[in-house]
Amino acid sequence: MKFVRFDDALRQSVTRNLARAVAAPLPARGLKRAAVCVILADDGAGGASVVLTLRAKHLNTHSGQFALPGGRVDPGESAAEAALREAREEINLDLAQETILGRLDDYPTRSGYLITPIVVWAPGDAPMRANPAEVEAIYRVQLTDLDRPGSPQFVAIPESDQPVIRYPLLGTLIHAPTAAVLYQFMEVAVSGRATRVAHLEQPVWAWR
Repeated sequence: MKFVRFDDALRQSVTRNLARAVAAPLPARGLKRAAVCVILADDGAGGASVVLTLRAKHLNTHSGQFALPGGRVDPGESAAEAALREAREEINLDLAQETILGRLDDYPTRSGYLITPIVVWAPGDAPMRANPAEVEAIYRVQLTDLDRPGSPQFVAIPESDQPVIRYPLLGTLIHAPTAAVLYQFMEVAVSGRATRVAHLEQPVWAWR
């Protein structure tokens, strides 16, 4: 993929692609509802990026892992409201409802959550600051880094008939659910290709 500029043309293209794609909601079936915020932002040099966080090491779950801003949907709250709230709480990014460009498919996790990804547009001058209670650091991953040859990777495991998806990013391997959401974002929102990801597997160590 060539350099992707963070501009109004990209915003319009992503909005159109998400509107054309019919997101696949899934029934909760006992899973806890959660939402993540897929934030399109300036990379600092005019390029388009997606915001990832490094979760604080003192957290009880998924500590020290890279993730999209997100968390549980509170009672009476929509997935979109939860995603925007989590962005405020985790990275002090206050986004209005009109920054929402669309949503991606629900993704069921092995640890008991049904995640709804909400795609949003962060104004170029929007400040972000990590909340140390939840986030150790904030990263802006260029879209070109998500579309390198051989990335993402699909790996077979004996415990499942479905492939594990993972991205080699930020000096490590980022697995589903984050990897699955990023992959569908690139396929559907950026490239306009109809791609489903709910079947893509997580590594066995994430099955709890």
